[in-house]
Amino acid sequence: MKEIFEGNKAWVEETLAKDPTFFDNLSKGQTPEYLWIGCSDSRVPANEIVNLPPGSIFVQRNIANQVINSDMNLLSVVYYAVKYLKVKHILVVGHYGCGGVAAAMSNKSFGFLDNWLVSIKNVYMKHQHELDGINDEALRTDRLVELNAIEQARNMAKISFIQEEWQNDNKLEIHAMVYSLKDGRLRDLEKSFNNSNDLKGVFQVNQF
Repeated sequence: MKEIFEGNKAWVEETLAKDPTFFDNLSKGQTPEYLWIGCSDSRVPANEIVNLPPGSIFVQRNIANQVINSDMNLLSVVYYAVKYLKVKHILVVGHYGCGGVAAAMSNKSFGFLDNWLVSIKNVYMKHQHELDGINDEALRTDRLVELNAIEQARNMAKISFIQEEWQNDNKLEIHAMVYSLKDGRLRDLEKSFNNSNDLKGVFQVNQF
């Protein structure tokens, strides 16, 4: 724990040396434009990846960046970000080399985590034909990382109060992305949602 407090002290001193008003301004409130739904992996810090200061990104992280529509923690974060912070972009960000995705592709038991991994296995089943055609295991895992980010972005679009925002002409956009640990680059998977038109009819909520 000593390392934690010493690191904090050093960070405060370095930050104040660069900008003496930094913490005064930060304490006045937050107006982030982005909500980041990412993996809990310690190697994927949202702010640092995109070189933005504290206050720029509202963050929710879990194993393998899942958007599970019954997850009250996630729904609460998203609701607050959209309804109160008025974010304009929701970034669903996977990362290559994701342990959660690799675990979901195996038949090994990981105890309680097996229940969480089911949603990733469902993504695999949806795209099984494509994935089973990839012989290299690492490449197959990386492709599932991409497909998982896209499917989680789609799950975000299924949320009722997200669709409510669109029906109220909020220009909110959801983007699927992937981060590479090997080169530090963030890649756009070129799958975004700004309305419910791409969803199957059963997921579209038309009356608010």
